[in-house]
Amino acid sequence: MPKANELKQGTAIEINGEPYVVKKIDVRNPTSRGATTLYKVRFTHMKTRQKLDETFKSDDMLKAADCSRCNVQFSYQDGDTYHFMNSETYEQYALSAEDLEGQTEYLSDGLEGIIMLLMDDAPLGIQLPTTITLQIVETPPSMKGSSATKRTKTAKLSTGLEVQVPEYIESGEMIKVNTETGEFSSRA
Repeated sequence: MPKANELKQGTAIEINGEPYVVKKIDVRNPTSRGATTLYKVRFTHMKTRQKLDETFKSDDMLKAADCSRCNVQFSYQDGDTYHFMNSETYEQYALSAEDLEGQTEYLSDGLEGIIMLLMDDAPLGIQLPTTITLQIVETPPSMKGSSATKRTKTAKLSTGLEVQVPEYIESGEMIKVNTETGEFSSRA
């Protein structure tokens, strides 16, 4: 049984006996003393695809949904459909761009470490690895004599995702990106 502060994008939760998957988490830290951190979570119903917004305190206990998980690898994209392959049985799964809301920019050919959520052998969604490695396609040139301050610049990655990187990073470099925050993590 996960607590609200342990939720990640793609986690399967049961609410009122119905299975939901976490799509987006917004953390709110109140400024008053003694106030607890609030987690505003957007869920999508696993079968009907209806949206549900709920707010939890950090220590609220939630019930994990009864669904199976398997390791998959991203294979390819065909229009708005994304195809995955089970790493053990080589079975193929397909999810639409709508099912992968907010996760498509992290998918690159051959990406492994993805967990597919299945209910009655039907794919419902994925959980991405915490960090992934992507190549920088376009970024302004690095500056000579850069200061020691933490200045950043925008970099466009091979999947179309744009992140802020330190100004010493150059085009063509491989970097690690945190999939939960969408931020630069380190050089690869």
